[in-house]
This record gives sequence, structure tokens and C-alpha cells, in this order.
Amino acid sequence: MLDVASATLMLLGAGFFLAGTVGLLRFPDIYSRLHALTKADNLGVGCIAVALALQADGLAAGLKLLLVWPLVLLASATVSYAIAERARALGVPLDGGAPDDAP
Repeated sequence: MLDVASATLMLLGAGFFLAGTVGLLRFPDIYSRLHALTKADNLGVGCIAVALALQADGLAAGLKLLLVWPLVLLASATVSYAIAERARALGVPLDGGAPDDAP
């Protein structure tokens, strides 16, 4: 039963990663692409971390694996904010068009 739950969570996590990749390729601007990547990838990492924690040899190893998730959440939010803020400072519009000061 534990193996089935782990395999299901792994597949679900892979599905979230695939959805984030599709969003990266299909969405029109940097802001919506960042949104797709951060949401989908954070859910994917969570599913895979839980799946790996279920298969861990001991409680300590499982908790270390689960600690990866909040660290990824924090790093993802920080980097996404930095990218979006830089894009805004450069004048990148919301629709994926040319910057505001372009001729």
C-alpha cells in the first residue's frame, strides 16, 4: 500500500512539473510564466518529497526529505519575486510585448 501511495505521488508530482513546463512554453508574458512555474513546481516538489519520505529508511531521513519542501518554497518565492521585480524595472509589459520605452 505504501508503494502504491509513493508511486501515485511521484506520478502526480511529475504531472505538476509537466504542467509547469507547458505553462512556461505557452503563456504570453514573463509574469504568467513565473506564476505557472512557481505554482506547479512547488506542488510537484511537495508531492515528490512526500513520496520519498514515505520510502525513507527512518524517521530522521523522512523528516530531512520533508524539510526540502519548505526550503524550495522559500527559494522559489524569492527568486520569482526578484525576476518579476527586475522585469518590472526594465518595463516589460504584462502582455509579452515590447518594453515601455521601445520605439
